[in-house]
Amino acid sequence: MFIVALKNIICLTALIFISPILVVSGLFIVLEDGMPILFTQERVGLHKKLFTIYKIRTMKKNAPQVGTDKINNIYHLKVGSILRKLKLDEFPQLINVLIGDLNLVGPRPGLKNQDELLKSRSNKNIFSTKPGITGLAQILGYDMSDPKLLAEIDALYIKNQTVRLDTIILFGTFFNFPRKYLATQFKIHKLQNN
Repeated sequence: MFIVALKNIICLTALIFISPILVVSGLFIVLEDGMPILFTQERVGLHKKLFTIYKIRTMKKNAPQVGTDKINNIYHLKVGSILRKLKLDEFPQLINVLIGDLNLVGPRPGLKNQDELLKSRSNKNIFSTKPGITGLAQILGYDMSDPKLLAEIDALYIKNQTVRLDTIILFGTFFNFPRKYLATQFKIHKLQNN
């Protein structure tokens, strides 16, 4: 109960703190590409249940509905590139945490049309864990382009998940210093060579 209350306090505080930046970002999005400001998309969550994820829109309205690793740069908004680099586009997902769809840390939720990723994650029982805004694979630079490797790293996270590890991953989302430590700690660089 304490962890849930703490998580909710962190989410509400972060949303309040970041809201002025989100308002200004929204203004730039509207000026560059019109409404809407928020991007919503169905993602696969706990026990393969679909949910709607909320993000600040960083791509043009006509961008294809595929993983970001498959989208051409012509679809990126100018302001969107800055928002993605600073990870500001992820902050509306704190609403998903408050609703209960996401944790702060966990495997990143994939799209329902990413069949190979769904299969790889099913084989590793990843859907038994609630997905997160940030995760081990994400902070180490792995995306949905290698579904089997991503599922292996997700499984490694789940096997070793602790409050301490989640805290390190949260810091690694914004700062570089924890990333090398985690890659070394879990020998992630060796997974790529297998």
